Amino acid sequence: MPRLVSQSIVLSATALLLSACATSTPYQPLGSSHARGGYSDQRIDQDHYRVSFSGNDFTSRKEVENYLLLRAAQVTLQNGYDGFTLVSKQTDPTVRTEITEPFSPGPYGYWGPSWRYRLGGLGWRSWSPWGGGAFWADNLDVNTVTSYEASAEIAFYRGAKPNSPVAFDARQVIASIEPETTKSRL
Repeated sequence: MPRLVSQSIVLSATALLLSACATSTPYQPLGSSHARGGYSDQRIDQDHYRVSFSGNDFTSRKEVENYLLLRAAQVTLQNGYDGFTLVSKQTDPTVRTEITEPFSPGPYGYWGPSWRYRLGGLGWRSWSPWGGGAFWADNLDVNTVTSYEASAEIAFYRGAKPNSPVAFDARQVIASIEPETTKSRL
């Protein structure tokens, strides 16, 4: 009985660890935790900064671009300005293809499914992933994974927001995007 309990605890801990790994990049400084990605910023001159946000494989393009705007708004207020204008902005996707063998050795060896089936008058047959033959599908899983990184050069302004589609009031940006960052962490 104790062995069954300890196996159950190990499996639960493993599931929890794997689910924690399969989440989008939290809003955080780049390199501040085990999660890949985050924001960074660099002063260019008195009124200009370069900000960026890098997401992991589970962070959507929208999330990356929202986090970029949030960081730009925070940097703007930290420097005593009211808003910012996007001088330049780009979002770069990184696309890669992963090919895995679904029944290759894992942390528990070659544990996996096997089937027995009856083939008409020929009797019982069996199939397992170690038998070397395909069964209903190919032996490979092919996945395309896209991650995003957004960067922008921003220029600060004080006072009224300029009449421009690339000008943002920093307080309004924070009020509209910051609640979304809290939701994504829950």
